Amino acid sequence: MQLNAPIANASKGMLWTGRVLSGLIALLFVFDGVGHLMKPAPVVEAFARLGYPLSASVGIGVLALVCTAIYVIPRTSIFGAILMTGYLGGAVSTHVRAGSTLFETIFPVILGTLMWAGIYVRDAQLRKLIPLRR
Repeated sequence: MQLNAPIANASKGMLWTGRVLSGLIALLFVFDGVGHLMKPAPVVEAFARLGYPLSASVGIGVLALVCTAIYVIPRTSIFGAILMTGYLGGAVSTHVRAGSTLFETIFPVILGTLMWAGIYVRDAQLRKLIPLRR
């Protein structure tokens, strides 16, 4: 891979596809973070079912919101995606440990894939770093 090769810019369609994907993921994470802070009944029930103390909810909510804020800032979006990948990895681990359904277990993986896809289609430097092969 040549690091000096020119980087193809994203088309308008790719750019908007990436923005929409990233925006949807950001909205889901904001909803998740606020839910952890507000502690509605479904969050309380989920914490009990997953074996976490409800006192951890606020810290997890703040973490989700901070990671999301870092993700939505264009200059730090890749760092935010790395942080959110760790957050989602913890969710997968929690669901595996708790014996959750297959969908609950792989849903964070789906979110992570969509999150990275959003950055990938709009960021030419990331596409250059991780090229798709034919």
